Amino acid sequence: MALLSLTPLLLLGFLCLYARLRGCDVYQALLDGADKGLRLTLELMPALVLLFALIHTLRASGLGEYLVDLAAPLLRRLGVPEETALLMLLRPLSGSGALAVASELITRFGADSLIGRCAAVMIGSSETTFYVIAVYFSAAGVRETRWAIPAALCADLACFLSAAWICRLLWG
Repeated sequence: MALLSLTPLLLLGFLCLYARLRGCDVYQALLDGADKGLRLTLELMPALVLLFALIHTLRASGLGEYLVDLAAPLLRRLGVPEETALLMLLRPLSGSGALAVASELITRFGADSLIGRCAAVMIGSSETTFYVIAVYFSAAGVRETRWAIPAALCADLACFLSAAWICRLLWG
């Protein structure tokens, strides 16, 4: 067995030994951490269920495709490939949904195409805004998001526009 494959086990063993030498009850600390993790999971569950229901409804209703068709002329004027519109719509909501759209775009147009490269850069530079806000704000006990959502969505928009501009500049 290679030493590299033993690294996680050795690191865990070292940390447990170090904690024990410092007087920490390692087993109780692990139990406390597991307890906090389970409580956090229960607190996050309502927000995640709502988010997943919203994503499913958006995709099943056809509203996503309607919004893509509506945005296509504006995207063309901004120099953003209109094929990436669904990706830009889904990315703030669902990482896996956006990844599926990006994968489909890369398969259909090719990894070296402008559309494929734009999709890859958009995925890599943006965030699943609503998921992050639901998880982190719930974990921190924040109830009032105030300007966090509009600011995060503006950041996502800046990422999408910058990705399209940089891809056009480099590979256009």
